[in-house]
Amino acid sequence: MSSSENPTVTERGSRDDKHEDGDKKEGGGGFIEKVKDFIHDIGEKIEEAVGFGKPTADVSGIHIPHISLHRADLVVDVLIKNPNPVPIPLVDIDYLIDSDGRKLVSGLIPDAGTIHAHGEETVKIPVSLVFDDIKSTYKDIQPGSIIPYLVRVVLLVDVPIIGRVKIPLEKSGEIPVPYKPDVDVEKIKFHHFSFEETTATLHIKLENKNDFDLGLNMLEYEMWLGDDSIASAELTQSAKIEKQGFTRMQIPFSFRPKDFGSAVWDMIRGRGTGYTIKGKIDVDTPFGNMKLPISKEGGTTRIKKDDDDDDDDDN
Repeated sequence: MSSSENPTVTERGSRDDKHEDGDKKEGGGGFIEKVKDFIHDIGEKIEEAVGFGKPTADVSGIHIPHISLHRADLVVDVLIKNPNPVPIPLVDIDYLIDSDGRKLVSGLIPDAGTIHAHGEETVKIPVSLVFDDIKSTYKDIQPGSIIPYLVRVVLLVDVPIIGRVKIPLEKSGEIPVPYKPDVDVEKIKFHHFSFEETTATLHIKLENKNDFDLGLNMLEYEMWLGDDSIASAELTQSAKIEKQGFTRMQIPFSFRPKDFGSAVWDMIRGRGTGYTIKGKIDVDTPFGNMKLPISKEGGTTRIKKDDDDDDDDDN
């Protein structure tokens, strides 16, 4: 249940047993008890005449406006309805998010505002989940996984005549713990060579190590051979990378060999050479848009020419 129709009332001046001995001394039905009942009845009549009632609330939605490799920002929307002829103060909001009984984050928001008379307000509760903190606290939560969560909210409102009312709420959902994709330059294929300009194609493999699909929108990268940056670009390209799957991309580029150092010449001569590639991808996920980093340092790649056999290529 995400709403509460049975809030808990904390009465002002609640009854206790401190006058029990005095009641016994009065004998019979107990004079003080009768006075209490009379005052209670008067209060109920005033409440009925003036039209006071208990507010209701519901968790109307949970949004994820931002999610990255490091944290997720959530906004919990709580709709509160006030049936009373006067505004009521929202004294505080107590919230807790857990996953299978493990606390992820909690907090208290004091003096959270006022609910208008005969009105309703949507109160927004901002919450941030820091993935590094979660993974370091709970070792069984793995990068790339999807974990369940339960949001627990307790609202404390102050209603005239009735007193302070606690409204407990709950709502469940799922959140990912993102893992950055793996990138690999499988080969560099040359099409035309000259000292002034050489054209080639990067054959890149992107591997999705998450338990959810990635819808690729954009790839931004820069690649180095040794200390020389030979290619960089921002490419708008659509592709679906299924969960725990991969996709291959072919990226054309050109460079001037005479401007670079020995690593490029070693590559052209067919010798082994190391590379570094860094950048980011923009992807759509079931949990919203993400911008995830990609990087690989110290990798090695193959060099091919146009007339080389490509029977090992995959689409």
